Amino acid sequence: MASMAERPSASVEDYVRAIYGLSERGVAVTNATLTQRLGLSPSSVSGMINKLAQLDLVTHVRYHSVELTTSGRRLAFDVLRRHRLLELFLVEELDYTWDEVHPEADSLEHAVSDELIEHIAAKLGHPTHDPHGDPIPTSEGVVEKPATKLLDQLDPGTVGTIARVWDTDSELLRYLTDHDLTLGNRIEVVERKPFGGPLVVLVGDKPGAQTHFLGSEIAAALSVMVRQ
Repeated sequence: MASMAERPSASVEDYVRAIYGLSERGVAVTNATLTQRLGLSPSSVSGMINKLAQLDLVTHVRYHSVELTTSGRRLAFDVLRRHRLLELFLVEELDYTWDEVHPEADSLEHAVSDELIEHIAAKLGHPTHDPHGDPIPTSEGVVEKPATKLLDQLDPGTVGTIARVWDTDSELLRYLTDHDLTLGNRIEVVERKPFGGPLVVLVGDKPGAQTHFLGSEIAAALSVMVRQ
């Protein structure tokens, strides 16, 4: 583990985390998608991509997607480990709700030492997932890849358990909480309305399951562990 003095800048860490996050979702990592993800100007993103390439953290051929190198992927995992453990610590030990922790962890992830992070991991019992169901990389840089599927990709009749929420928007997370669309709850796809209409689902165990009509934004933000 690198000492804090040896770490790259916070902006470099933010970029490699964003690049990994896009690729994890299966999104092509380009200057345009990074600009949208980070809310920065195209010139700023282009300049940082060149810097990351010089640091051997990414490979990039003009007009092609950006890919993390082995070093870049390991750095991304280190940042994600700090971020996700901090989120879980805030929820488990300081009574934050899952819609409050992302900006806090964003600020703290660059300031905490690896030693403190390992103490937090031990305190929490070396957890494998954060409050949103995101896998926490191990200290060795290994990340679990659970066999989940996005809700918007499931066929009617499919039954599963909500396992992950990809969106960090606080308002969306509060909506999910208010409608019991939270981790561990049973969800059944009932119908997909035609012409771009909502996805009809049942949430909760029968006979008390609640019917919800979900738009594409929410359906694309939930991952489900499908029951066989």
